[in-house]
Amino acid sequence: MKMQPLEPDYYTDENGNLVFTEHFLRRRGFCCGNGCRHCPYNYQNVDPERRAYFLQLKKSDEKKSASSDNPSGKAS
Repeated sequence: MKMQPLEPDYYTDENGNLVFTEHFLRRRGFCCGNGCRHCPYNYQNVDPERRAYFLQLKKSDEKKSASSDNPSGKAS
């Protein structure tokens, strides 16, 4: 019997793209260089120009997430 993972390995985004979870990418153990949305390795194997772009996107997403967690904008 095949065991189901505790956390899904991927999901499908609003555009129908397959998106691997950070949990899956950590289990894989290395950056594949494709610019995965949830890369836990800071895109270390992505070419430098694309890497800078993905790091900026990640930073922007983190800011959006932080502001949605604290809508008043005040420090807690």
